[in-house]
Amino acid sequence: MKQTKSFTEGKIFLPLVQFALPVLFALLLQTMYGAVDLMIVGQFGGDLAEVCVSAVSTGSQIMQSLTVVITGLAMGLTVYVGKEIGAGKRETAGQIIGSGICLFGLIAVIVTVVMVCAAPFLARTMHAPEEALEQTVSYIIICSIGAIFIVAYNLVGSIFRGIGDSKVPLMTVAIACVLNIAGDLLLVAGFHMGAAGAAIATVAAQAVSVLISLLIIRKRELPFQLSVREIRPNGVYIGRTLKLGIPIALQDLLVNISFLVILAIVNSLGLTASAGVGVAEKLCGFIMLVPSAFMQSMSAFVAQNIGAGKPERAKKALLCGIVSSLAVSVVMAYFTFFHGNLLAGIFAKDTQVILAAADYLRAFAIDCLLTSFLFCFIGYFNGCGKTTFVMLQGIIGALGVRVPVSWIMSRQATVTLFRIGLATPVSSFVQIILCGCYFGFMMRHSRE
Repeated sequence: MKQTKSFTEGKIFLPLVQFALPVLFALLLQTMYGAVDLMIVGQFGGDLAEVCVSAVSTGSQIMQSLTVVITGLAMGLTVYVGKEIGAGKRETAGQIIGSGICLFGLIAVIVTVVMVCAAPFLARTMHAPEEALEQTVSYIIICSIGAIFIVAYNLVGSIFRGIGDSKVPLMTVAIACVLNIAGDLLLVAGFHMGAAGAAIATVAAQAVSVLISLLIIRKRELPFQLSVREIRPNGVYIGRTLKLGIPIALQDLLVNISFLVILAIVNSLGLTASAGVGVAEKLCGFIMLVPSAFMQSMSAFVAQNIGAGKPERAKKALLCGIVSSLAVSVVMAYFTFFHGNLLAGIFAKDTQVILAAADYLRAFAIDCLLTSFLFCFIGYFNGCGKTTFVMLQGIIGALGVRVPVSWIMSRQATVTLFRIGLATPVSSFVQIILCGCYFGFMMRHSRE
């Protein structure tokens, strides 16, 4: 039987980085996956380019909120499977995965029905500019029809990260990214279908990616026992998966809702501001890649060591992750703060949209440094199973800091996107303080 990637023996830094690199590339491709939609509609949208950018921006932000909920729930499966693998219980890991497949299949059906029906309401709630409202609704509906594929490839990724394999998730996203680029060029640049074309390309790419990935996975020897017999609901396993995953999903949802609130505030400032922040948000996905990769990798690494009864290795991994992430983030922050206009020019032609995006990005340059600490802490706590604390600090950051600060900044006599964007680093700073205090509490409790 094929051996899993073990994080419980030997060196820490190199295995952690080696595991994080495929996660990083997968996140890069996944970010490109969404960014390509925005870039192509911005460059090939013709006279309606600004409308299409606003529609794809608002619609993709709404779909991103859905995706992070699914990813958060799947993280519960990653942690659960990782602990069982770390403890050497591979047969149990297979049964957990089988129950997870049933759970996420049901989630996919519910999500599809709810999102299709709620699309017009969600677009209006987001204050989508009137000129872009119809295209925003179309984008949401088309993407929602493909929700089953969003669920499927997030499930594949969570399972394989849990067993210490970050290459299969990379392969899955790579396939989707290539197909999405081809679809966008055909439907948006070729047939001029605007936001609807971008959405169709996204769904088609996800569908083909999942099917190809499943065919490849079937030929691999897996480090856990999984057959049709294991794919059945088990109340205990589903309950434990949800107990771990729901707090993560809830905090991720609330964080995204806080960003949706900011986007709604910005949308009320007009089409140019809406398009500018939409471009900036896509760039932020690239800016935060390294901290995000270490957050996901940290969860799997720590989970296996906690399962093996080696908490000291988990603490050392946290330090390695913070140092590595911060080293890269310093460079990213510099380019984002001083050269945001050059980055924004990749996705937009309109000068005013580029300037608006660059102004907003200056705030995220500051946040890029802070997330090197925050995301590693979150990954560590998720791996330890402390997902309730992760949820609480996320709620405080999102609803207690980010939303009110962004609203206060928007009510100033002189409103700038930089000031509104400052709500994000302020929130991260508060969350880092909370994480540091809780980490100290855990260390004191472990010594008693």
